[in-house]
Parts: sequence; structure tokens; C-alpha cells
Amino acid sequence: MRSVLSLIFCTLLGSISCSAQPVLSTPEKISLPTKGTFYFSWGYNHETYSRSTIRFQNTTTDNYDFTIANAHAHESPDMHDFWRITYLTIPQYQMNGGYYFKKAKGWGIELSWDHLKYTVDDYQRVHIQGNIRGEAVDKDTTLTPSFLHLQHTNGNNYLMINAVKKWPVWQGGKHFSLDVVTKAGAGMLYSVTISTILGSSDQKGHFHPQGWVVGTTAGLKLNIYKRFFIQGDGQLAFANYTGAEIGADRVGRATHHFLSYAYMYRFGMNFPL
Repeated sequence: MRSVLSLIFCTLLGSISCSAQPVLSTPEKISLPTKGTFYFSWGYNHETYSRSTIRFQNTTTDNYDFTIANAHAHESPDMHDFWRITYLTIPQYQMNGGYYFKKAKGWGIELSWDHLKYTVDDYQRVHIQGNIRGEAVDKDTTLTPSFLHLQHTNGNNYLMINAVKKWPVWQGGKHFSLDVVTKAGAGMLYSVTISTILGSSDQKGHFHPQGWVVGTTAGLKLNIYKRFFIQGDGQLAFANYTGAEIGADRVGRATHHFLSYAYMYRFGMNFPL
């Protein structure tokens, strides 16, 4: 009898143990929500510009409406003493802050501020056409600073929201890795223009939206100990100034568009969540 009872007792224990197995394994199927990585970077840039046809207008406090064709412009890197704290924002610089989504296969979103500088070359020969104070003009002329000068040097600023995608291409042990990074975005030209127009000069200007910009970027990102990175990029952008304020009274307007190509180098930090 005892043998039969023992056999029944062991059988019951075995069946209880077997039925309990799924309950014990359930917690293994529960996963915590995954999160991504914030990042921030700071760097500097150099750029070149395409030629641009620029229209100048003022029919309120003056009387002119003319264009200059195929004007050439240059950058102003101003990199001397850039390492000084009080001098950080004087050169052509950029700030980038963004977020990579954990489960989006390298996709992220970024807010970028690219501080470029654009100055129309003085003393270049251009073709001018239109009306100046009641007189029709259609001729080649030299852009002397007292007649006409235009610069977006504080600056030719691109404030953009970008979609970002990265592809891992190399892993150097635990502490180093290399990514290819691309991005595309659009935003506003939030700029300062300094000008001289027909002897009327504005040497200060003020920050305000002056148009829009679209751009695309590709580069390499070297990750160091997961927390830091060094990145080099090439950026192609189309900038369209729809109403830059010109003249001492800032009533006149300059409109033009151009392509810019910039190469950028920057240092940043990753902040995984």
C-alpha cells in the first residue's frame, strides 16, 4: 500500500512541476522598452559658392530696381584665435544636436545651425541692368564698395531640421567604430546682412528670417569609447534669399539664390539613454 501511495505522490509532484514550467518562463518573454541616443557636436567649416544674379529694389525711400548678373562671392573663415572661449563663434562654425532611434536601423532626427559667411567680391566686373533713380542702365560695371557692397557675414546662417541615417562600416575592438552618415533637410535663412547701396550704408544689420534653404550632407563618423566622436562632412545646399534688408534705413531689398558647398569637421559627444 505504501508503495502505491508513494508512486501516486511522486506522479502528482511531477505533473505539478511540469505544469509550472510555462509560468516560470513567462518573465523571460517580458522586455523593457528600448531607447536611443542623443548627441551634440561643435565644429568649423570652409565653403565655396556658385555665382549669383542679385536683384536690388527700393521704391519707398529711394528709386532703384536693378540686377547684377553672375556675381562671385567668397567665404571668411576667420579661424585665428578660434580656441579662445570668447572667440568660439567668430569663425564659420556649426552646432548639431540630434537623436538616433534605437530600433530604427540607424535613422535619426537632427537640428543643425550652420554659420557660414558670404561676401560679394568688391571690384569685380559684372553686368548691371535695370533702373537707377530714373535712368535706365544696361552695361558692364565695376562693383566699387561705395557704389554697391553686399555681405551675409553674421552670417549666411542655415537653421535646418534634418533626417539622418548612419551605416556602420568598421568595428575596431570595443572602443572604436566607424559610420557613414548621411542627412537631408530644410529650414530657414536666419541671417544678418551688411550692405552699401548707392552710397547708403548699413554696417550693422540685424538677425531676422531672410529666406529658405535645403541641403544634403554625407560624411564619416569615428566613434571613440562610445561617448565621443569625430566627424567630417561635405554639405551641398541651395540658399534662396527672398528679402535681405539693405541700405541705411533697411527699406531696400536684395533677392538672390545660390549653391554652397561646405566641408565641415567637428567633435561631439553621445548620450545613450
